[in-house]
Amino acid sequence: MTKADDRLIVALDVPNAIEGLKLAEQIGDAVSFYKIGLGMLTGGGLALANELKGEHGKKIFLDMKLFDIGATVENAVRGLAQFDLDFLTVHGDPYVVKAAKEGASGKDMKILAVTILTSLDREDLNGALIKDGEIRNLVQERAGNAFAAGADGVIASPQEAALIRALPEAEGKLIVTPGVRPAGADLGDQKRVATPASAVADGADHIVVGRPIWRSENPRAAAEAIVQELSSVQAQRPNR
Repeated sequence: MTKADDRLIVALDVPNAIEGLKLAEQIGDAVSFYKIGLGMLTGGGLALANELKGEHGKKIFLDMKLFDIGATVENAVRGLAQFDLDFLTVHGDPYVVKAAKEGASGKDMKILAVTILTSLDREDLNGALIKDGEIRNLVQERAGNAFAAGADGVIASPQEAALIRALPEAEGKLIVTPGVRPAGADLGDQKRVATPASAVADGADHIVVGRPIWRSENPRAAAEAIVQELSSVQAQRPNR
């Protein structure tokens, strides 16, 4: 039996809390950390977060990617912080990060700033009127700004993890990478991806994996295989 490794966060990207709990029960003690996203919010996502945290002892990453005026973000985060969750995402704009940190004041919940979504490429950014430049450089710049605003960590693709880890401001901060796919897995809607081992070797503290696990005929075995990869020689950071 493979022991759970909380560097692996499994995304419960299923329609509702009933299916999410069923999946978590199938995976069992092979996984200790789960992500619940916006897609499940109306399907009982917060109730599932509370059940997995309180009754099953799991860590919870609430992926809401909050973005609004500062006062609204602060109030929303203050409300969510009452649920004793572990991670919460907001957009990486410095004023959003500052407001979120204020809302989380006094709680252990980590505020993670989204840099640039892993489903986006340069063409997408052009359509959104985002300034010119290579995505990797923009991600690094947004990460630095988010850290300066007080973010506990950032969300970025594994392809940018090494760049972010090299920032002086990244000392003691978390890097969480979605867009992680085991070798041979379908990329789905992700455009900037890497394997679990390479993401961790490049500086990621946690990787987020969804479809390759919950679409598997044996979700527990799929999770265990990723945990084993995280303990492989290929996952070691060069200067650790």
